[in-house]
Amino acid sequence: MAVRPATIDAYLATVSDDRREALERLRKTIHSILPDVEECISYSMPAFRYAGRVVAGFLATSKGCSYFPFSGRTLATLAAEVKMYAQTKSALHFDPKHPLPIVLVRKLLRARIAESDGIGTTRRARRAPGKRAPARRGPVAR
Repeated sequence: MAVRPATIDAYLATVSDDRREALERLRKTIHSILPDVEECISYSMPAFRYAGRVVAGFLATSKGCSYFPFSGRTLATLAAEVKMYAQTKSALHFDPKHPLPIVLVRKLLRARIAESDGIGTTRRARRAPGKRAPARRGPVAR
């Protein structure tokens, strides 16, 4: 079993040169946009914590590189801006030869921070931890 890296530097040391260069550039971009961001490892991947919440992460893959906003809604929120990239619900894939533009990374981070701050979320999503929704009374309409 492979040893899990404890730091982003340790992770990048295991990555091929072309992917390492692209991910180091992304790392510097994230730090330039959010100077107070903390580096961490989350879900076994290099990640960035801002105001106590993980807001971004990245990985090198066999096909290139991936950016993870750590939210299933961020990429949907910015669908028009990310439509030219291959993606899943939780990851944006890019070629290391064509890194993500700074403007796009800024939009991804702003959207993710807005989500984590509760802007644009439903009332149910903002409910305090441990609080349950009130019980429904009477028959359920179908």
